[in-house]
Amino acid sequence: MTPAELSELIRETLLAAIADGEIGLAEADVPEHVKVERPRQREHGDWATNIAMQLAKKAGTNPRAFAQLLADRLTSADGIDAVEVAGPGFINIRLAAGAAGELARAIVEAGEQYGRSDTLAGQCINLEYISANPTGPLHIGHTRWAAVGDALVRVLRAAGAEVSPEYYINDAGSQMNTFGASVLARAKGEEIPEGGYPGEYIDELAAKALAERPDLVDLPESEGIALARDLGYKHQLQQIKDTLADFNVTFDVWFSENDNLHKTGAIDSAIDRLREQGHVYEHDGAVWLRTTDFGDDKDRVLVKADGSKTYFSADCAYYLSKRDRGFPEKIYLFGADHHGYVGRMKAVAACAGDDMDKNIEILIGQFINISGGRMGKRLGNVINLHDLIEWIGTDALRYTLARYPTDTTLDLKAEDLQQQNNDNPVYYVQYAHARTRNVARNAAEHGVRREDAFDASLLTDESEAELLGMLAEYPRVVTLSAENREAHRIARYLEQLAAAYHTWYGRCRVTPRGDEQVDDTHRTRLWLNDAVTQVLRNGLDILGVSAPDRM
Repeated sequence: MTPAELSELIRETLLAAIADGEIGLAEADVPEHVKVERPRQREHGDWATNIAMQLAKKAGTNPRAFAQLLADRLTSADGIDAVEVAGPGFINIRLAAGAAGELARAIVEAGEQYGRSDTLAGQCINLEYISANPTGPLHIGHTRWAAVGDALVRVLRAAGAEVSPEYYINDAGSQMNTFGASVLARAKGEEIPEGGYPGEYIDELAAKALAERPDLVDLPESEGIALARDLGYKHQLQQIKDTLADFNVTFDVWFSENDNLHKTGAIDSAIDRLREQGHVYEHDGAVWLRTTDFGDDKDRVLVKADGSKTYFSADCAYYLSKRDRGFPEKIYLFGADHHGYVGRMKAVAACAGDDMDKNIEILIGQFINISGGRMGKRLGNVINLHDLIEWIGTDALRYTLARYPTDTTLDLKAEDLQQQNNDNPVYYVQYAHARTRNVARNAAEHGVRREDAFDASLLTDESEAELLGMLAEYPRVVTLSAENREAHRIARYLEQLAAAYHTWYGRCRVTPRGDEQVDDTHRTRLWLNDAVTQVLRNGLDILGVSAPDRM
């Protein structure tokens, strides 16, 4: 019996009691989904619900009496071994061994769909993250959002939401001309101009630009800068895309600020639309948005007195673009240096006529530092994502960065991420998956086949009950991760599941010993082993981490 099935059983039992006149409630008072969760102490049972405490007052009775009535009815239900009322009205439920063990077969048959739901069905979300300037490679500061952002996309989709991941290319403004001047200078063999972009990557971009246009160095200065900018931008953006592909990160949309906002007149249009909403005014020759009406600490300039538009005006146009493209819900993932953007962007949403508490969500990620011998060789330069992938590996990076809440500052050691032992969480979880596959291979060699038998009542060892309980938790963890935008819940769950599996592995055998004959216990345990395989694989996939068959 899965938690969802138990939830439905409790609901049906409630409705039956109402129909029989034993509980003074209407059918509409019963929630669509009755919440069940694992008790903190295993001896209290397999599952618990507080539904009696939720509904007792409306039913005109006390929670314990309500809970006892419900417990008496549940006790006789198929698959229920025992039901007890505890504390102020909790209902603790212990499943019959057969009912609990059925979950193993259900997981194997569900495959990659196990844990997926329609909880967030109907939600259409634009999730923007990374959005680094295309004037250089992605660096360590972008790496955390690359890992967490992609994991959030995956977990939201697993919970039924429609999600469009988007990368905002900040390819407009003076930094692009500075970038072009830097590329041109290196193409000519000159020093980088003051305030320009240093680094070996500029030399590489200059070489590529020259290979494509040998006449680059002979053009008039302004034409040369423009061409160097465009060529350097093209190659740098492609390098960013290639690096993210190596990191298992993909985007549905690469949104060019220059092409989609500046060249189309979208910024002027956005200002006009905000003016129509009554939130734009002029003062000291500048055009302002009255964001203080919605909690911002000061009003924001859209157009300066000299007629030039601010970066904020592009932010406004970009928000309206997302709205116009059919995304009621917009999630922004910002770096630690963007705390000041929270108030102003929420105010933009309100000025546009949206609900600032529902239509926009901003997550702030704190800084990370990865120390180690190779980092020391950087001589103070910023290490980029491509180097991190080569140095530490995609799996270790993605898992570790997704493993912690985004509001925590991380100080990691490369040596810890590279350890091939149980002290390294990603290794621990991947090793558990590889062990399940090795067990399956050994089972095949000994003639243990799932299709020959399944008897859930044979899964009676204490470690099997614990393992089945952990497996049952997975759908709830996925849902909570999606609802709370917390990918780290998946990683921590996988570690607990791996621990439960390793304990079970040490106590229960899938293959016979010596002259022992294969029996239904072996076959049924193979179902359980393979259920663990599936859940580990499903969880690692959400994190964008591989599930190796051998280690």
